[in-house]
Amino acid sequence: MSDEKRRHQRTKVTLQIKLMSNGDEGITLKTRDISDSGIFLLAEEDSIPPLGTIVKVQVQGLPIPAPVCTMEVVRQEPEGFGLRMLDK
Repeated sequence: MSDEKRRHQRTKVTLQIKLMSNGDEGITLKTRDISDSGIFLLAEEDSIPPLGTIVKVQVQGLPIPAPVCTMEVVRQEPEGFGLRMLDK
């Protein structure tokens, strides 16, 4: 029996994501996977934001600028962190 609590299926895909917090210029990270409710970003352990941190994210590399979305850090792992979509 699995302890899986996710409601949305994850899709493994690599996207470039600009992560911004506290009005900074932002850094670009890669996704490990995405779902309808969030994303998992790969990051060095020492650069993972604390749980509960609210950030802005934007997909990079598209032909037109992608919308900026507000997300919350809800999961931390040694290889990165999970974000949950706040605006829908």
